Amino acid sequence: MQLHDVWFVLIAVLWIGYFFLEGFDFGVGVLTKLLARDRTEKRVLINTIGPVWDGNEVWLLSAGGATFAAFPEWYATLFSGFYLPLLLILVCLIVRGVAFEYRAKRDDERWQTNWEHAIFYTSLIVAFLWGVAFANIVRGVKIDKAGEYVGNVPDLLNPYALLGGLVTLSLFTFHGAVFTALKTLGDIRTRARRLATRLGVLTAVLALAFLLWTQADTGDGKSLVALVVAVVALVAALGFNLAGREGWAFAYSGVTIVAAVAMLFLALFPDVMPSSLNEEWSLTVTNASSTPYTLRIMTWCAAIATPVVLLYQGWTYWVFRKRIGTKNIAQAH
Repeated sequence: MQLHDVWFVLIAVLWIGYFFLEGFDFGVGVLTKLLARDRTEKRVLINTIGPVWDGNEVWLLSAGGATFAAFPEWYATLFSGFYLPLLLILVCLIVRGVAFEYRAKRDDERWQTNWEHAIFYTSLIVAFLWGVAFANIVRGVKIDKAGEYVGNVPDLLNPYALLGGLVTLSLFTFHGAVFTALKTLGDIRTRARRLATRLGVLTAVLALAFLLWTQADTGDGKSLVALVVAVVALVAALGFNLAGREGWAFAYSGVTIVAAVAMLFLALFPDVMPSSLNEEWSLTVTNASSTPYTLRIMTWCAAIATPVVLLYQGWTYWVFRKRIGTKNIAQAH
């Protein structure tokens, strides 16, 4: 395996890690309206992800930085062609982060309500748009002979991509509901399990349709294995959720995300951005990569930095591992 293949795999791992971790806190953000009945319960939900949401975004920064350094042609075409959707994602992530930090800065109902709206809508929009973006990458977009994107925003809003957006939105919300059941106490925990069951059924229908469509268009034997793993894991997550085994349910909902995202990258390889105009104009791991020297330097840096990040993030989750409930909220903010 050559270094550009290795870095394609590493970038896939970074995106998988991002969607596994940030997926549940996007889901919790959506649940602030779907599950929480009052401001105290909203605070419980926000507190479940409060210590970890910003650490989860390290995976996104790493994935973007690795793509820029390892595959500059991929990065350039992606960010020029998907400029408006990615800009909207960036703005939403900024507003979402500010909302977490500023929501409790003033004891004013309107102030807090507005920031709660921001958390909900930005979580929902970003969860949806990531699915739209990745579906378009796998399906292929209008790339010309020079490697430039020549389409427009409406081209990105095709039925396959919109279905992909609904899948990520429903899957992340299901993942967030299972996480909420794992991290909370009392009535909100029980209601989170019930909601997770309904969301899981909806997710199963949408995800099966999307993954089968992907397999039919661009899949192979390896992607088919990932598809089967994703479906089995989702069924297992639903079963464990019904049995009240929140830890196992969360683990299997996470496996569902890992397998589904892995399937997309397996279906994509060796392309990084297929051209829908001419297969010969597609960007691949070969023609879009940096020089071997650059990739070697990156490999050494990743080997040193990655264990440190993993240890720090693992320690954070361990420290904040306990459940919380409304009884732990002294005053609703």
